[in-house]
Amino acid sequence: MRVRVEQTALPGIGVRHDLVTESGRRLGVVSHRNGRRDLVLYDPDDPDSCQADIPLTDDEAEALADILGASLMLGQLSGLREQAAGLLTEQIAITAGSPYVNRKLGDTKARTRTSASIVAVLREGEVIVSPLPSFRFAAGDVVVVVGTRRGLDGVSAILADSDPDG
Repeated sequence: MRVRVEQTALPGIGVRHDLVTESGRRLGVVSHRNGRRDLVLYDPDDPDSCQADIPLTDDEAEALADILGASLMLGQLSGLREQAAGLLTEQIAITAGSPYVNRKLGDTKARTRTSASIVAVLREGEVIVSPLPSFRFAAGDVVVVVGTRRGLDGVSAILADSDPDG
């Protein structure tokens, strides 16, 4: 289903982007000329009336976008899993005892060794999509991996192995 987003110029203020959800709720984002953003929830009985207006700092707007982007990406991967027999996604935590804490993703050689791919890393509420080989892991990171069951198990073993050179 294609979602329609309406853009409305607000003279002297900025721009408003609105969308109507499948359930019929209308919400929007007002981007002010001064850089401020407001998340707006409209009254379901009166689409011209604002039920809630939530000002967002730059960091809050970015965090909200990351959360929505991560859930969308994981949902898409989940849908892909249903379409491709044997293709799975899994989240694997990098524990404090992992030999890869403070080491580069490329050092794991995970794709070469397992044919599974690390497609994202979740760190303190932030989503790092398609991390580069130079990306350094930290304790507490959660790695999103796509591959076969055998490949996922292999990446899990690599990240937990006490001999990082395998």
